[in-house]
Amino acid sequence: MRSDVDPQKIEQLMTIMGKEARGSGRIYFTGGASALLIGWRSSTVDIDIRLDPEPLGIFQAIAKIKQTLNINIELASPQDFLPPLPGWQSRSQFIAKRGQISFYHYDFTAQALSKVSRGFERDIDDVRAMYKQQLFSVQALRSGVEAIKPELIRFPSLDADELSVKVESLVELLESSSSEDQL
Repeated sequence: MRSDVDPQKIEQLMTIMGKEARGSGRIYFTGGASALLIGWRSSTVDIDIRLDPEPLGIFQAIAKIKQTLNINIELASPQDFLPPLPGWQSRSQFIAKRGQISFYHYDFTAQALSKVSRGFERDIDDVRAMYKQQLFSVQALRSGVEAIKPELIRFPSLDADELSVKVESLVELLESSSSEDQL
């Protein structure tokens, strides 16, 4: 069993990847890794990443990191659950560069939309935390749903109308929480 991941392990991971990779590329953190680095969670069980473009030698680095740091690394991003949002790369926040590797937080609007579509309690808690930290806007979330609706046909388990309802329910929750916080 792998140990929980904390922000220090993510820093170590970035350093090792930067040293071990033999080519340039980008690594996008999603989910728990972003939560740890920004600070709305203190630990996570794994690190979800997207490689785009894939750095040469990165899989050898991942194998080494899994053993050295005793952590689990998954190739997972919002694009595994939903069509990619147009412009997601330009909205992804830069974290750091180690060697030839640039690290980013995957677009927070896409992360939020992906979490809303899954609907697990921890996902919704993450979305609320992202919203509190102003990492995405309600309008961007709504626009994101509209932008991907034509591509949802490629994700048979998802229903466009159901996703819209989930987003609107979440928006109500976020806006009511915001108004309570202002009191």
